[in-house]
Amino acid sequence: MTVAQLIEYIIKSGIILLGMTVGFAYVTYYERKALARIQTRIGPNRAGPWGILQPVADGIKLIFKEEFVPDRADKFLFVLAPVVTVIPALIITAVVPWGRQITLFGYTIKLYLANVNVAILYLSAVASISVYGIVLAGWSSNNKYAMMGGLRSTAQMISYELALGLSFVSVTLLAGSMSLVDIVEAQGAHGFLGWIVWNLKQPLAFIIFLIAGMAETNRSPFDMPEAEQELTAGYHTEYSGMKFALFFMAEYIKIIAVSMITATLFLGGYMGPFVTQFPWLGPIYLFIKTVIMIFVFIWVRATLPRFRYDRLMAFGWKVLLPLALLNVAIAAVITVLVGG
Repeated sequence: MTVAQLIEYIIKSGIILLGMTVGFAYVTYYERKALARIQTRIGPNRAGPWGILQPVADGIKLIFKEEFVPDRADKFLFVLAPVVTVIPALIITAVVPWGRQITLFGYTIKLYLANVNVAILYLSAVASISVYGIVLAGWSSNNKYAMMGGLRSTAQMISYELALGLSFVSVTLLAGSMSLVDIVEAQGAHGFLGWIVWNLKQPLAFIIFLIAGMAETNRSPFDMPEAEQELTAGYHTEYSGMKFALFFMAEYIKIIAVSMITATLFLGGYMGPFVTQFPWLGPIYLFIKTVIMIFVFIWVRATLPRFRYDRLMAFGWKVLLPLALLNVAIAAVITVLVGG
């Protein structure tokens, strides 16, 4: 590896980390404004013009807020749990491509950090790590409500990750590769709207992935691990200050990550009009598709009530898993008959 390549990787990593952390702050603003419009309210409008400095105000408040650690908590794991939760959320998008490549001052830059041939496995592995932080938070708090939230999160992750993994399988079958770059290029084989043709080949995968993605991020209507009416605040009942902010950050960064992955796998990723002639359009198209998917998350939260816990588990095992298996069978047949 040359010095130039090392600098390139460092800059790309910094862009991802900075983009995710800044993105987290303004996804909270986006959500509060969108929910306000849906509910015929105004939303944040005091801190800065149009309320755009509200995330900054919230961050400053959390920095100076007193942090409380329960006497009987396992202090090391109590502090470690938020870190274990937020790190996977930050690194999962390392394999998501933003575009093809551009040339600046004679130096060619590929618009992705890593193009690994097992990117799908990387996504599955990293996505399953963050639940450990939630379980550790629940157990180390020495609080029955927090413990119940951690156990619920574990059961929910096991149930819905099966359907999530099977939706990955159908995409891999059709693309003939586990590289996200190859998957995006396979969608672009039919032009910039190739993702429509792509999704007609696998009618269920997109819906299954979206539902399972919401469950994986513990978003409404799948937010049973932190159900306020039943568990006070679930696994982060005992957390305050910046430790609580890390859990909050992890949730919203995971929303961004799942939206980016959904756009990459099913909506053509960086593909769009004139992207072949102007490669710098790729990140713009991916950004627009990601923002649309984030709005879908917000819209669902504003519209649907929370599942009852037994129905949540029954839906995962009795409805989503059989549909995911059916979709894999459909994708396999299409791959054999049509050739992917």
